[in-house]
Amino acid sequence: MLNLPYLQMDRQLRIKKSNSTTLTEFVLLGFSDFPHLQWILFVVFLFIYFTILICNSVIILVSKTDAALQTPMYFFLSNFSFLEICYVTATIPRMLMDLCTQKGTISLLACATQMFFVLVLGGTECLLLTVMAYDRYVAICNPLQYPLLMNHRVCMQLVAASWISGVPVEIGQTYQIFSLPFCGSLRINHFFCDIPPMLKAACGDTFVNEMAVYMVAVVFVMVPFLLIVVSYGKIISNVLRLSSARGRAKAFSTCSSHLIVVVLFYGTASITYLQPKPDQSEGMGKLLSLFYTIFTPTFNPIIYTLRNKDIQVALKKLLNKLLT
Repeated sequence: MLNLPYLQMDRQLRIKKSNSTTLTEFVLLGFSDFPHLQWILFVVFLFIYFTILICNSVIILVSKTDAALQTPMYFFLSNFSFLEICYVTATIPRMLMDLCTQKGTISLLACATQMFFVLVLGGTECLLLTVMAYDRYVAICNPLQYPLLMNHRVCMQLVAASWISGVPVEIGQTYQIFSLPFCGSLRINHFFCDIPPMLKAACGDTFVNEMAVYMVAVVFVMVPFLLIVVSYGKIISNVLRLSSARGRAKAFSTCSSHLIVVVLFYGTASITYLQPKPDQSEGMGKLLSLFYTIFTPTFNPIIYTLRNKDIQVALKKLLNKLLT
C-alpha cells in the first residue's frame, strides 16, 4: 500500500537546481562539526545500537518464556521493546554508514522513507506509552475488573491501534513536506531526515506545513501525554488512600519506571515538534533528537530491568537455565 505514494513522491521530488540539472539527493552533515571524532562516534553509536538490540531482545525473550510474566503489563512491555528496536533501526544504521563513509548523501526517496518511519514509530511510542499508563490505571484503581477489562483480545486491539493509527497521517505529512520546493546547497545539518531541518531547507512559505506539524503533534504527543497525566493523577490519588505502606511502595515502584520513560521521551520530543522551525538552533535540535531517538531507547531497558523485580527474577531463571 505504501509503494504507490512513494513512487509518486519520488517523481514529484525531482527539483530543478539549474536549467539543466535535476536534484535527486540531500547531504546529511551529521556530526561533521567534529571531524576528528568520526571514528570514536562510530564506535560509541555502534555500541549503543547493539546494547539496545540485546537488552530489548532479552526483555522480549523473558516476557514470552517466563510463565510469571504472562500478563498484560509484560505483553505491552515486550511490544514496547520491539518498537524500540524498530525505532533506533530507522536512524542509527544510516548514521553509522555516514560516519564510516563520511559522505552523508541520501536520495530524496530514502530521506522521505526514513522520515516516514521515524514519525510513525515515534507516534506509535506515544500511543503505546498511553496504553501502558491505562493498563496501570486499571490494575491499581479497578483491580477486580482488571481481568475483564484487560483481556487478551482487548490488549491485542490496543496494541494494533497503537501501531496502525499513525500510518495514514504520517504518509500524508511526509508527502506534504517533500512536495515543498527545496533550494540552496540542500546540506541538512542533522543526522537523519527530521521535520525541523527539512522545513529549514525548504524554499518559500512553510506556514501551512508548520501548522500541520503542530496539529499532528497535538494529536500524537500532547493528547496522549495529557491522558497519561490524568491516568497517573488517578493512580497516585488511589495509592495514597491505601492503608498499607508496603502496598503504597509496591504500587509506586510498579509505576515509577514507566513515568521515568514518559518524562524522558515526551520532554525532548515535545520541544522538537512543537517548535518545528524558526527558533530552535541546529545544535540544540540535534541534541534533542539524540535524546528521544537514541539515548532514551538506550535507557529504557535499563530502567525497566533495574527497577522491576519480576524482570530480574525472570532474568536469573533464564541465566540459570543457560548455565546448567
